[in-house]
Amino acid sequence: MSDLREAAMTSKAWPFEEARRVLKRYQKAPPEKGYVLFETGYGPSGLPHIGTFGEVLRTTMVRRAFEQISDIPTRLICFSDDLDGMRKVPGNVPHQDMLAEHMHKPLTSVPDPFGTHDSFGDHNNAMLRRFLDTFGFDYEFYSAREYYKSGQFDEVLCRAAERYDEVMKVMLKSLREERRQTYSIFLPIHPDTGRVLYVPMKHVDAKTHTVTFDDDDGREWTLPVTGGHVKLQWKPDFGARWAALDVDFEMYGKEHATNTAIYDRICEILGGRKPEHFSYELFLDENGQKISKSSGNGISIDEWLTYASTESLSYFMYQKPKTAKRMYFDVIPKAVDEYHQQLRAYPDQDLKAQLNNPVWHIHGGVVPESTLIVPFAMLLNLASVSAARDKEQLWGFIQRYAPDASAASHPDLDAAAGYAVRYFNDFVKPTRVFRAPSEIEREALLDLRAQLAAYDGRIDDEALQSIVYAVGRERFDPLRSWFTALYEVLLGASQGPRFGGFIALYGVDETVALIDRALAGEFLTL
Repeated sequence: MSDLREAAMTSKAWPFEEARRVLKRYQKAPPEKGYVLFETGYGPSGLPHIGTFGEVLRTTMVRRAFEQISDIPTRLICFSDDLDGMRKVPGNVPHQDMLAEHMHKPLTSVPDPFGTHDSFGDHNNAMLRRFLDTFGFDYEFYSAREYYKSGQFDEVLCRAAERYDEVMKVMLKSLREERRQTYSIFLPIHPDTGRVLYVPMKHVDAKTHTVTFDDDDGREWTLPVTGGHVKLQWKPDFGARWAALDVDFEMYGKEHATNTAIYDRICEILGGRKPEHFSYELFLDENGQKISKSSGNGISIDEWLTYASTESLSYFMYQKPKTAKRMYFDVIPKAVDEYHQQLRAYPDQDLKAQLNNPVWHIHGGVVPESTLIVPFAMLLNLASVSAARDKEQLWGFIQRYAPDASAASHPDLDAAAGYAVRYFNDFVKPTRVFRAPSEIEREALLDLRAQLAAYDGRIDDEALQSIVYAVGRERFDPLRSWFTALYEVLLGASQGPRFGGFIALYGVDETVALIDRALAGEFLTL
């Protein structure tokens, strides 16, 4: 056994812990299908949100971890339930009235309100695939419409008809009395209207594999359960899909956790083996509400990538998947800087620590070098004081601080400079609030100004930080109130960078001028 595999078998990183659970399924014999199947599900009832992306990313991390501890081939499927009926019109798409005319039709039968695809379901599927392709995921896309209509689900659907009473018994236990009266695991698709019907079954024939029901107008119909004439309710569909595809691992949000036993039992009734599963906590918007496809709250994938790299988003997704996380624009700077801190730490870590480092899982063990020599938070402050309109303005300061740096040699820094200018203008600038200094703060700022004006030493972060500390220690207890004053008076923010590093980057003379402007009250009119 290689050192890497041996270390992976004991790693406490959550993807390795999940991978070892999957491996235990095949301790006695390898899978008959010849591979281990990882699956993620997607309901295209609205535009894909960042939680859907996170599900694929995290599953990919488990898959990569599995491939380090086993030689069994793997596959990853992203399965879209695009035959599901549209039960409400999403609030974040155009042509609401038009969509309302197609309520309860399968999403792949609802016209695309954007006019770019054959249906609303096709549009949302395409968006999801574009997002996943942006990140280079190795996945296969499966469509429920294609699987139902092509006959690939026929075997499990026939089995559901044959074992209808047994599956219904599982479902009825979980339903309120009123719902039990009309519930069926089968949802017929009306031959005339094309709508998905939520109607009770008059008869389910185990021999002919047909269902008989009355539609909303009282007409009786008999349809085969095969060939896309009928789909399964979403809970039975979960278990049936696991059985049909022989899924080994699937993760989903905690809203599914209470249904796990139902999914598992239905999978077993329909002849399958329940997979390993992982329930993650939800992403929340700025108000602490669950991020939703239909409401479009929170932050989208495209929005994150407007202000930061794909790797920073992956880092955010890796962290504590069983903890609910607020996901809004203000989490981006911290994610960027922490990701690069982990990159810088990686080369000096031993193998055990490397396997526990998020960047190993983000990059599949092929970890690049960080070229972000100036923290993102510092770049934001530099954009603030320099009123930068583009990254070239920031490079003027950066190259004085690090003369050997360039966009070619430091691509992370170049990209971050552009992101920082964009982020500052969209989020920081509108919220800045400057204040006048108190008497003791004014005295300290004048002292700092005088010492910087007289400074003729090397432009060094630590030397400049020592000056800032010395000025503060004479006057402030606790010392952090001095730094709070610097941030609020000079930067219009409640927190900020390590100030010695900021001076080194922005410039000593420029900082002197900044203090002069603040003491003259110029910022109070901004």
